Amino acid sequence: MNISKEQIDNLNAVVKVAITKEDYEDKVNEILKNYRKQANIPGFRKGQVPMGLIKKQYGKAVLVDEVNKLLQDNLNKFLTEEKLDVLGNPLPKQQEDFNWDNESFDFEFELGLAPDFDVNLKTKKAITQYKIVADQKMIDEQVERIQKQYGKIVSKEEASKTDEVTGTFTNEEKEISKTTTVEIDKLKSKKAKDAFVGKKVGDVVTLNTKGLFEEDYMLASATGLSNEEVKDLKIDLTFTIEEINEREPAELNQELFDKLFGENNVTSEEEMKNKIKEDSEKQFAQQADQKLLNDVTEKLIEETKFELPTEFLKKWIQLSGEKEISAEEAAEEYEKSEQGLRYQLIEGKLIKDNDLQVQFDELKEFAKGFIKSQMAQYGHLDPQEEELENIATRVLGNQDEVKRLSEQLMSQKLLDLYKEKANLKEKEISYEKFVKEVYG
Repeated sequence: MNISKEQIDNLNAVVKVAITKEDYEDKVNEILKNYRKQANIPGFRKGQVPMGLIKKQYGKAVLVDEVNKLLQDNLNKFLTEEKLDVLGNPLPKQQEDFNWDNESFDFEFELGLAPDFDVNLKTKKAITQYKIVADQKMIDEQVERIQKQYGKIVSKEEASKTDEVTGTFTNEEKEISKTTTVEIDKLKSKKAKDAFVGKKVGDVVTLNTKGLFEEDYMLASATGLSNEEVKDLKIDLTFTIEEINEREPAELNQELFDKLFGENNVTSEEEMKNKIKEDSEKQFAQQADQKLLNDVTEKLIEETKFELPTEFLKKWIQLSGEKEISAEEAAEEYEKSEQGLRYQLIEGKLIKDNDLQVQFDELKEFAKGFIKSQMAQYGHLDPQEEELENIATRVLGNQDEVKRLSEQLMSQKLLDLYKEKANLKEKEISYEKFVKEVYG
């Protein structure tokens, strides 16, 4: 067998594989002999079928199968030994005069090669690294929400602006009939707030959907419509009041602190607010980190310039799926996936150049941290090390989970790399301003 590579340009090459009879003959004959031993053909005793008949029936199929195995094994070995960084998979070139009746076979494969490039984390323009803080307004609002949540519900006969009302929204045209609870002071519309004041159980209030709530999703939840349906919706709704309740806020005492944070972990209102601030900012840090990852990704794609074997990749997309697609469809698919491919190459280069690796021991510790945070969401705040170890061992016995956690850990390593080496500028900001600035 002879394998050689012809370099077309920096991004494209052709591998030629020549297979002779000597390469496959022994293996094919061995398989056909085994077929002969097992063959059940009418008129012949088992194991006594003439080899000529076996070759006639099975020879071509066995030959094709063995040559393809030989071809694939040696092609992969060649790519590894030559350290060829290929994109997609080798594409076999069609040969008009190819004939399986020949004794020798020549194959050619097109290769798309990964480009050679450098990644500079010191981007031309500094990337904003947000530090989101929980301001006093947010902390006070959270305390108020907690007091309401754990407070006492007192039934009332007549509504005021600080009450909550339960009732049914209806609109015949849109087929709306949805029972919900509305906090009057959380309504955006002043006219709507005023409409509820002084009303009693059984009264009907007419409200317009335009500007009724702060966000579209709140209107969707209240009416049972989809987010798309409530967008720019301007109709009248009737609200039939079924209950009027006032929430007497819970006292900020040790009983409440223990209920929220565990026994004696928090012992004063000041400590409670500090804990709220600390927990909130941990959550904000995750959002800020994700924003940083996205922004660095976009900037690196924008500033890291390299060519791709575009025509090869389009052809590979066209031919490599479950069913062949048209050249136009392949070109459209390539346009959608090009940015993702570019970042995969950039990420791979960063991982290689900075020797970023995921070791099993650190993966297990990462898994334990993930498990611990999930358990905390269900009130299990202090799991034993043995319990975490056992759960992590079970999780890492699932290869899909290993892959998912490994990707998350590598993302964390890349994030740490960006924080250390990228051109960043820190910006301290409240969560409310962060949402407006980032999401509009």
